[in-house]
Parts: sequence; C-alpha cells; structure tokens
Amino acid sequence: MRNQKRPAETKERVQKVLAQAGVGSRRAIEELIRQGRVTVNGKPAILGTKAGPRDRISVDKRTVQLSPRPSLPRILIYHKPEGEIVSRADPEGRSSVFDKLPAIRSAKWIAVGRLDYNTSGLLIFTSSGELAYRLMHPKFEVEREYAVRILGRLKPEQMLQLRKGVQLEDGLAKVENIKDQGGEGANHWYYIVLKEGRNRIVHRIFEVLGFTVSRLIRVRFGMISLPPRLKKGQCLELGKNEITKIMAQAGSPAPHKIK
Repeated sequence: MRNQKRPAETKERVQKVLAQAGVGSRRAIEELIRQGRVTVNGKPAILGTKAGPRDRISVDKRTVQLSPRPSLPRILIYHKPEGEIVSRADPEGRSSVFDKLPAIRSAKWIAVGRLDYNTSGLLIFTSSGELAYRLMHPKFEVEREYAVRILGRLKPEQMLQLRKGVQLEDGLAKVENIKDQGGEGANHWYYIVLKEGRNRIVHRIFEVLGFTVSRLIRVRFGMISLPPRLKKGQCLELGKNEITKIMAQAGSPAPHKIK
C-alpha cells in the first residue's frame, strides 16, 4: 500500500494566527510585529509573514502554544456602569472594567470596542482577537444600538439629517435608524443605530445639531443585546450555541470544542 501524502498545512498571516490564539487584537499584534517583538521559527516577523500550527511563534521571546484545531473562543458580556474605564491601566487610578472580569487561562480578555468613562451599557469581551476584529472593523458594518438622552428635542428635519449624514472633523457620520422614545421636561430619549464605533461619535453627531447628550447607554452590539436581568457591574458568559451563532454572523468558522 502506498504511503499517503500528508495534507498541506494551511498557513495564514501571523497576526491572524496570534489573534485566534487569544494573544490580543489584530491591531495590537500588528504593532508588536512592527516593534520587532514577534518571531516565527526564530526569525523576526513582518506583517506579511505567514505561519501555521507547526511553526514556532514567539512574542517577547515567549513561545505561543498553537492548537492544530482551534477551540471555540469564549465570549463574555458585561453591563458597564458609568465611572469605569475600558483600559487595563490608567494614570489617574480610576476603576477599570477589566477589574470585574473572571480570570482566563492561556489567553486574555479582549474588549470589543470601547465605551466612554461616563457611558454605560453593553460591553463584549472575547478570548479571540480574530472575532473581535470581525465585530469591530468598520468594513463588516456590525450594528451598534444606543439609548440616547439629550437636552431638547429633535425636529423631523434634524432626524432626517442624521439619517442622511452629518459632517464631522474625521468624515461623514450617519445613523441607520432613529426612533423617538419620548421624555419629560427638558430631556428626551432616542434609540439610534450606527454601523461604526468612532471615538465619541454619538456625542459628536448630536453636538453638530446643537444638542448635548446627557446620558448614553449601549443596548445592542450586532446580534447581542443587553439582557434586562444583567445588573450594572455584572457579567455573563455565553454558551456554546450562542457563540457558534455569533461566529457565523461574523463570518468566522466555528470550531467544535471550547477552551
């Protein structure tokens, strides 16, 4: 009987491989590569370097353990209260969302987007940098839904203007949908849907129209909604079926076992 040939090993860009391994987001890994802190089989990696499960990849001289069959990533949702930063370090010593998360082995929690210090609501964390990339990058147009309270009330023509787009200093920004949710006194609530997450974009699009956002809550990111039962400061880990559905929506192939 003839010896069968071993199937050719699939190789991908090293930043994607490391993101799938939970080392960090693609953007963070690309910066590590530029700094010369990533090697493949002992040689400094560049952004075009490809690698597979049989290659030896190191970050800061620490070898990253790769699995020939990637495991299903973990996904955590967190109800962020006002007064917490979405960063692991802060010179001012403010409370961080990462202080509230459970420990994770052989990887780290990666935040899918950010929320400002005074913004509350849904935050998503995952152990997969590749999944985080597919959820965050503007080219994938994943929806973000917010409950917005402003001082004053939009006129019909201003709501139409938001749908058509308003010009910001970093380009045109528009809402996909906006719904009037009513209010009392000087305050009025709206639900808006965006397909991007530029810095303070919700505040800025209302400021263009002369309104101040007095409260901002993210209630949905893609197919993940903030559960009503999840109180501020609490987190909830998603199950296998939910994770598989999210990965399918993000266009990421889902493995069969979980870390």
